[in-house]
Amino acid sequence: MEATNSPKSVRPPKQRIGEQFVQGGLINEEQLEQVLRRQSQVGGQLGSLLIEMGFVAINDLLEYLSKKFGVPAENLFSRSIDAQTLKLIPVDKMESKKIMPVADDGTTLTLAMVNPQDFAAISEIEFQVGKKVRPVVAPAFMMAAALKNLKTGSGEGLHGTTLAELVAMERGDESPQLTSLLRYLVKTNASDMILCAGAPPSIKKGNALKRLALPHLTPSDCEKYARDLLPPNAWDTFLKEGDYGFGATYRGIGRFRVTIFQQRQSVAIALRPISDQIPSLTDLQLPAWLSEFALRPHGLIVVCGPAGHGKSTTLAVMVNIINSNRGCNIITLEDPIEYLFKHKSSNICQREIGRDTQSFFEGIRHVFRQAPDVIVVGELRDKETFRIALQAANSGHLVLSTAHAENTTAIIERTINMFEPHEQNHIRMMLSDSLILSIYQCLVPLANGSGRVPAIEKFINSHRLRKFIREGKTHQIRSQLQSGAEDFTSIDIALAELHKKNLIAFEQGLVYAEDRQFYQELIQMTGARKQTS
Repeated sequence: MEATNSPKSVRPPKQRIGEQFVQGGLINEEQLEQVLRRQSQVGGQLGSLLIEMGFVAINDLLEYLSKKFGVPAENLFSRSIDAQTLKLIPVDKMESKKIMPVADDGTTLTLAMVNPQDFAAISEIEFQVGKKVRPVVAPAFMMAAALKNLKTGSGEGLHGTTLAELVAMERGDESPQLTSLLRYLVKTNASDMILCAGAPPSIKKGNALKRLALPHLTPSDCEKYARDLLPPNAWDTFLKEGDYGFGATYRGIGRFRVTIFQQRQSVAIALRPISDQIPSLTDLQLPAWLSEFALRPHGLIVVCGPAGHGKSTTLAVMVNIINSNRGCNIITLEDPIEYLFKHKSSNICQREIGRDTQSFFEGIRHVFRQAPDVIVVGELRDKETFRIALQAANSGHLVLSTAHAENTTAIIERTINMFEPHEQNHIRMMLSDSLILSIYQCLVPLANGSGRVPAIEKFINSHRLRKFIREGKTHQIRSQLQSGAEDFTSIDIALAELHKKNLIAFEQGLVYAEDRQFYQELIQMTGARKQTS
């Protein structure tokens, strides 16, 4: 006997979402056919394509979904979600359930859901977080984009405007436009963007690299970006030298420090946004005593630290203090020019390496003919530049510069060791007489994940420390004065102070400590609790 299906066992076919849009009056049959054809060609979420092709507006789609499910609709592109809220639910569970926590008032958790009628998921989340769940509906394409961005993010929360920019970039059949990438870089408040063949565009936030949820760049993509960025007639110079650095301004977006370089027979690019406004000591959480040294009439000030930790910005802040408070002539040598200064109480002439002068050495060699009172050298790279900088500082000029060194005392020995043995004693004497301040700074991620804070090691060239330099005993400074003094404070003490103020987690301080054991002892002495990030 043949089996027959009773009417109760036959289920109607599940209605597709496109058909639901037609039935709900959001689009017509012809528009559905067009968007399905487009989807078969390029893929993507139906809702995203409907908006891209102009058939519906985001607000129309949200209104439709709200009416369909009987709950408020959530526009994830206009919502910022803090890191603490996102941590309430594991990312893998968000992905499997197509949900995302968007707000938490302490008693109720607002939960964005692709299907807000998934009552089993709501019950499970209520049990997990111990709070009432208020479901809201979010379009599937927004949820997919948010989850994708969250998985590749740096744990600093989710920002809807940057997410929308990312989705807009991802829609194109080609690589994102350069201007779109620059806008995204500015909106995210990232410190850098890296464009390199074989990887997606990447940004750096809080010392961590984050790859954007975009396709991998090709060598031709990177070359196109480089040609768009480079000044006219600079391509041949770049090919000859292998790297090229400069400042670029894009109206309506911002100013950037650009470094283009060759790697593995292709082009790579590092972009750093530069604020239009020169920050203050307070803005950067730098110590107020730096202002006193910036206003000294002569001597040498050196800012040390690793790359990407704000040396150039600290230098710019001190130059701005001089520019605002002294009537003098300031000459800068920069590679490239980052902050654009306006004449205030002082006259300030900014010279860019490669454009206005050939090198730091060539620029500083002729600087005495330019009637300077203050000389700013972007970086002390070679012994001849060091020699002239010392001569200038010893002859009544104030010289400010940066250098790569692992601490404030290492730069002293590094400078001396640049020279031939028969010159070293003379250089040592010059350095002991001219150096007034050396600081080392590193930017440490804040415990709350909202940014970075500078940890500052200071070396004030007092009478006592000047004697150490003259006698070639700078190595003893760290051992004898590690516990801290008015003229010397080690990086370990600076880190311990930041932890004591609950600004940084114990483990982050440990990463940047020079003497890890001493740092831990300082924490124990203050009775500070070890915090985890």
